[in-house]
Amino acid sequence: MILLGVGFFAMLVGLVFLATYGQKPDPATLSYKKEDVDRPKTEVLSSLIDIGEMKVNEIKEVSFQLKNVGTKPLQILNINSSCNCTFGQIIYKNLTTKQYGMHKQSGYVTDVFPGDTANVKVIYNPSIMPVYGNVSRDVYISTNDPDNPKITFTIKTSVR
Repeated sequence: MILLGVGFFAMLVGLVFLATYGQKPDPATLSYKKEDVDRPKTEVLSSLIDIGEMKVNEIKEVSFQLKNVGTKPLQILNINSSCNCTFGQIIYKNLTTKQYGMHKQSGYVTDVFPGDTANVKVIYNPSIMPVYGNVSRDVYISTNDPDNPKITFTIKTSVR
């Protein structure tokens, strides 16, 4: 009986190892105060795009730019959305993330270095949650910028 328990425990440890092999832990969040001179600083030229009319069975994508005009790395800590039909994705250097949404949040994504720009892609697929008429959907990005800890990127459309 003891041998069976030890064997089961060893198998369980092996499964946990296989499930987590190759995964890197999220780095520590670098925290800053608004008063800090050296810190990340987010610049967003536009946080709202009207994508015009679309059919309910269409999928539309738009990109927003997120620039770090500060002196320290800007950490993108989470991506999520306002609806199950809307997804956010980060494109930065050689990184293109998965699509994250309301029920699939990202956790830590990447560091955007000072002077660099990342693209925030917003994907809207109204057929997942069919609605008609004027619609507004959001993608939320959490950062370590004390002035902009949560940034909202909004798309507007008219679904027909």
